[in-house]
Formats: sequence, structure tokens, C-alpha cells
Amino acid sequence: MAKLKSDKKWYYKLRSKYRLVIFNDETFQERLIFRLTRLNVFSVFLSLGIIFTALTFILIIYTPIKEYIPGYPSSYQNESIIRLNILADSLETELKRKDLFFENIKNIVEGKDFGNDSLDIAPDDKKLYDTITLKSSAHDSLLRLEFETQNLNNLYLSDMDQSVETKQISIKNLSFYPPIDGIVTSKFDLGKDHYGVDVVAKHNSAVTATLDGTVIFTAWTLETGYVIAVQHRENLVSFYKHNSVLLKKTGEIVKAGQPIAITGESGEITTGAHLHFELWHRGAPVNPEDYIIF
Repeated sequence: MAKLKSDKKWYYKLRSKYRLVIFNDETFQERLIFRLTRLNVFSVFLSLGIIFTALTFILIIYTPIKEYIPGYPSSYQNESIIRLNILADSLETELKRKDLFFENIKNIVEGKDFGNDSLDIAPDDKKLYDTITLKSSAHDSLLRLEFETQNLNNLYLSDMDQSVETKQISIKNLSFYPPIDGIVTSKFDLGKDHYGVDVVAKHNSAVTATLDGTVIFTAWTLETGYVIAVQHRENLVSFYKHNSVLLKKTGEIVKAGQPIAITGESGEITTGAHLHFELWHRGAPVNPEDYIIF
């Protein structure tokens, strides 16, 4: 019996009751009394340890404190990596475009055939436009209205002291240079709001200025792609649309027959590689086939 009692001694000690008394140091009066056991004290400290561990874990996960842990990436670093990846991708695409641009210029100068006029795009990046309903844009109308209502961009306006007969010279007396050698597939038709002609030519053909003049407009639009406009004498303006590459910038002076662009099929309103050519005289469209033999 004595041995059995000795074997269970630790269990009884674990549940033995103790009294914790807090006295007033001056009067020795009992202020607080706690009745404790070793099991209760152990349970309380264990519970507090679990609670503090859980709070510390939550604090690290849901607050920026975790960024101070060695080896843990910060949110700023993640954002910087994403921005750098996007920037690197954009720079790579831009370098490819520049290389293609200079390669086409080199081919023009050397009179060689052109290579590929488009960048290699992954199939996932190609957009499908079969289900898109195209609507006429106001960009072309606003541009035409601008040329009809003002003459600020006319670099070849005659002086006030010129005679009326000089101002009324017919543009038929001008020697037009064909902008491209090809076949006219869509003719000039005011009734259908088709203010020019569509000319199909050899792939990657050079588009040339029809007369001497100054480039007054270069841009890219959703419908007509890369567009370039040249101001000529006698208040005459020519437009070249759906190009793949523009070789001239706004303000540059060009000569008749000088390459200013490369044919393509940029823009939404296109059925293939071709040049849409417009000729405007004194703010009104005219039929290019009346003055140019394509």
C-alpha cells in the first residue's frame, strides 16, 4: 500500500490546493486570496501561450510586419517586378517595330523586295473581330470639315497680289505621279461616302507622293490605320490610308514620286492589303481617276 501511494504521489500533488495571499505591507491585512492548484496554473499558462501564439501568427500574416521577415518579398517588390516585366515586354515590341521600320527603309533605298511587314504575335494575342459590328466614325468627317472650313494648313496659298486667273488654274494642268502601281478595286463614289479609290498592289509596295508638298498630318486611327496627308499647291491635299508603316513625319517636305509610306491593311475598315487614296481640292473631294492613271 505504501508503494502504491508513493506511485500516485505526483498525481495528488498536481491537484493539491494552494492558497496565494496578498497582504498589506504596513498593516498585514489580507487584500487578495487565490486558491490555486498546479493543474490550474499549468492550464492558464498553456492557454495564454496558445492565445499569444495565434495572435502573433495572425498579426504577421495580415499586416505589413511580415515584410520584415528575412527572405519574404514585400508588396512593393512584387509590384516593381510586374511593372518591370510589362516595361520589358513593351520595349521588346518597340525594338522589333524599329528594326522592321529601318529594314523597310533599307529595302526601299536598295530597291529590294520587302520582308515581313508585321510583327510575330502569339495566337493568344490576336483579337477576333468577326463578331464586331463596325460603325462609321466621326474622325474622317471632322478631318474633312477642318479642311473645308479653314486654310491654316495650306502652305501654298497664293499671295493677295496674284491675279485671279493664276488662282483659278485647273488642277488638270498639274503632273500627278501615281501613288502606287496597282489595280483600282473600289472607285470614287460620293453617294456611298467613299471619297477616294482603293488600289490593290504588290505586297509591301512603296506609297509615293503624288505631287510636291508638305506632310501636314500623320496618325493612326481605329478605322483607317496609319494615315498620312500631304498639302500641295493650288489648295490641293492628298490622303493615303491603311498603310503598314509611315516613312515621313508631320512638317517634312516631300517630292513627287518620293516614298512616304508602305502599303498594308491597318485599321478595322479593310478587306486586305491595299491603299485608300483621296484627293481634296479647295475643301471638296475629287475623283483621283480624273487626273491620275493607275
